[in-house]
Amino acid sequence: MTIAVIDYGAGNLHSVKKALELAGRLTGADGPVVVTSEPAVVAKADHIVLPGDGAFADCRQHLDAVPGMIEAIGEAVDARGRPFLGICVGMQLLATRGIEYGITAGLARIAGEVRPVRPSDPALKVPHMGWNTLDVANTHPILDAIPLGPEGWHAYFLHGYQLYPEAPSDVVATADYGGPVTAIVATDNLAGTQFHPEKSQKLGIALLANFLKWKP
Repeated sequence: MTIAVIDYGAGNLHSVKKALELAGRLTGADGPVVVTSEPAVVAKADHIVLPGDGAFADCRQHLDAVPGMIEAIGEAVDARGRPFLGICVGMQLLATRGIEYGITAGLARIAGEVRPVRPSDPALKVPHMGWNTLDVANTHPILDAIPLGPEGWHAYFLHGYQLYPEAPSDVVATADYGGPVTAIVATDNLAGTQFHPEKSQKLGIALLANFLKWKP
């Protein structure tokens, strides 16, 4: 099994790779984690991960700048049905569009828009940075055996924008930050986390292990 982490100049690649390698050892996944900017590698991978740090528009521009990468993602996800995980802005790019620094088209995999986080409590600062528990909105295999709710494990967030999906069924989990913040989305063979699983200790490793076991 090959796990491809897409390198397009906009992600915490080393930490993501190490976390996936640890998750793979825990699940017995007998395949390499490859950080790659080669579309052919992504198209043939068994699992695909798209990290992302920074602004939505910049990340989309960087992704578009890798010749053939958008098409390779489409081949892996659509033609081959491979599991795909977006992380942070990599998750946001699944949306229809983002409005950070203008309007930028997303990958249109999940109907919705990426807009600023607006806590109801003015004392809460943006960007949203720190540790939060997760509340389940819809069950999903990516959360199997992970303690959730107020007494559950914590995930690490660092973001000033969030994805607002049009369909409630696309929201797997939320976090509370002066109101619900979209934490995990999923549809078909795609999933995404607003938080950073590679920085989220036992919750993050457990989630990545579930992703590697996921057979949508």
